[in-house]
Amino acid sequence: MKKIVFIVNPVSGTANKRSVIRQIDRLIDKERFDYSVVTTEYAGHATELARAAANEGVDIVCAIGGDGTVNETARALVHTNTALAIIPCGSGNGLARHLHIPMDAIRAIKLINDAEPLSIDYGLINLHPFFCTCGVGFDAFISQKFAEAGKRGPATYVENILKTALTYSPETYELDVLDENEERATYKAFMIACANASQYGNNAYIAPQASVRDGVMDVTIVEPFTVLEAPQLAVLLFNGAIDESSRIKTFRCKHLVIRRSKPGVIHYDGDPVESGETVDVSIVSKGLLCICPTDEGVMDVGESARNSIVEYFNNMYLRSEDFIENNPIRKKTLLRRHK
Repeated sequence: MKKIVFIVNPVSGTANKRSVIRQIDRLIDKERFDYSVVTTEYAGHATELARAAANEGVDIVCAIGGDGTVNETARALVHTNTALAIIPCGSGNGLARHLHIPMDAIRAIKLINDAEPLSIDYGLINLHPFFCTCGVGFDAFISQKFAEAGKRGPATYVENILKTALTYSPETYELDVLDENEERATYKAFMIACANASQYGNNAYIAPQASVRDGVMDVTIVEPFTVLEAPQLAVLLFNGAIDESSRIKTFRCKHLVIRRSKPGVIHYDGDPVESGETVDVSIVSKGLLCICPTDEGVMDVGESARNSIVEYFNNMYLRSEDFIENNPIRKKTLLRRHK
């Protein structure tokens, strides 16, 4: 029997976590897994719970939440024999989407039953682990605004972008690539994203060619752009083609140092933190075991459409279960019919 611990963040996203836990009990392969469920109580608690599970030799720790919960859980599992699994319940779900982990709990649980762990890369930005993306400039600034907002979700994220995108002042950055062939360049940039995976979340592909299995990060530099160019960039971002824009510069490397004129905010997997003038970013090859499909990255239109249909009907089913569970009269009627 393999041991699996499910770590539930009760406040992330909008999904009903009680419904997810019911599906775990219904669908998890009890002949293969001895499982337990624990709930986070404060920021950083998922890291403590995951570290304790890894120290006890648990085979899999599953994060039930958003990108923040995934980051907290995964950081405790790097360089251990304990694999990360994900049941996405956040507002963006960037890593899960890149890894083609289903967005509905039913298929995500079935994936845990069937898949074997694969090794994936992770990154470090000023020693903060990241598994999807990190960066400086506008995306870090927006992450800070999003964290300060009273409510979460895609609408809040878009609202913050629309309010500030056209008034945000680009900065000048000096970049040192510290791979075998060292290079230095200076850019005036709207933002610089360093990506282990392809997207921020919600299928916003900032690095469409990125892979979590290639041992390098994809660096995307967004140069200053005009008001008229903004809509086109937005379309390319969500079409997985932003690297086709003339305002975008991209390259790959293992180790990058970014220098700026003053301290400011950086982000890792959407979590903002204040940092100094020097930002050190590196990739760690195959440092984490993860339960995920073998394919990754930008989905083709057909696969995305099929997944959306299945996700829609599965979520309808889960919502109907929630309604029955929370409606005692309806629940009693159904129970009588099944006697």
